[in-house]
Amino acid sequence: MRVAYLTNQYPKVSHTFIRREINELERQGVVVERFAFRGWDAKVADPQDETERHNTRYTLQNGAGSLLLTAAKFALRNPGPFWKAMKSALSLSRNSMRPWPYHLIYLAHACQIKLWLDQNPVSHLHAHFGTNPAEVALLIRELGGPDYSFTIHGMDEADNAPKLAFDRKVGSARFAVAISAFSRSQLMRYVAPADWSKLKVVHCGLEKDAFADPDLIRVVGDPQLLCIGRLSPEKGHLILLDAFAGVLKSHPDARLVLAGDGELRAPIERKMAELGICDAVRITGWISSEQVRAEILNCHTLVQPSLIEGLPVVIMEAMAQARPVISTYVGGIPELVQPGKTGWLVPAGDADALVDAMQTALSVPAKDREKMGRCALERVAARHSIAREVEILRSLYQGQS
Repeated sequence: MRVAYLTNQYPKVSHTFIRREINELERQGVVVERFAFRGWDAKVADPQDETERHNTRYTLQNGAGSLLLTAAKFALRNPGPFWKAMKSALSLSRNSMRPWPYHLIYLAHACQIKLWLDQNPVSHLHAHFGTNPAEVALLIRELGGPDYSFTIHGMDEADNAPKLAFDRKVGSARFAVAISAFSRSQLMRYVAPADWSKLKVVHCGLEKDAFADPDLIRVVGDPQLLCIGRLSPEKGHLILLDAFAGVLKSHPDARLVLAGDGELRAPIERKMAELGICDAVRITGWISSEQVRAEILNCHTLVQPSLIEGLPVVIMEAMAQARPVISTYVGGIPELVQPGKTGWLVPAGDADALVDAMQTALSVPAKDREKMGRCALERVAARHSIAREVEILRSLYQGQS
């Protein structure tokens, strides 16, 4: 079986879940062609991403002029499919997040990828994210390309759903994937009831070696809290810093690690200085998957105070290493984290509740925390095995489900 994967940027430090999915498909015997708009020159911290970059074709690598020239040649050779796809692109631009010229550029991406697929045919095309990758997949189909599907991930897609034409994208797709029941419910708001059967829940998954050996679980005594993710407003880092300053009053030896980087780094560093907690907080910058694993193994509890989410993979990764999790009642997080059993959930944006949860976590005896960690490991293993989730995807690609 041959399939193609399409996304906006690949590889990317925050898109390891796509890499896992592709790699597991290949382990299961599927040949995967990789396409992205950009990412050939982006900085990556993981050696596996360097390999993925080598295996990916980029529509913009030779510049926008080359892409537009390719589209013009395609139009001359295939006028019927091209004009059909152009009408679709212009209709998708109405009430869209971006004006019509962008949608014609999406058509140019589609022309380039269709030519590549003519050289190396596939039976199915899957796009990650319901934004422009899903639109390009739809346009490729109208140019005569293969059936397609796409995955939606975050609440930003749901928030912008009226402008993303999910009804059209799902209507033309063989199926669409949501990473949680919550995400599926958000799609249902904008998709015709007749197409609800096309909406499938397939969880992001972890590889077998990501799960701790139950006989080798180590409970960390040092009060080191860990937050993993892009330093961006939706992740709630500024609220976390306010709450952590409160935690230090009762647990002065506590430490906080912010694993990641991003546009909010400077404001976060200023906030740390204002609160006088610089000596107790460490920012790692971008780190590799192996370094993320090391930070998880060294942490007492993972804290993810997200304001908006789909379902963070880092929560799965921490639970897979038998670490309790503190997070918020947003997106698909409550489908995985069980309060009092595998961790704690607090209202998003509530710094006082976050203080209480962190203080409670730091006060839990080691034997009780080990029990919570084991429950976390069992739950994530039951719900987020990449081998099992990709088997579901593979059957969908083959039209068996």
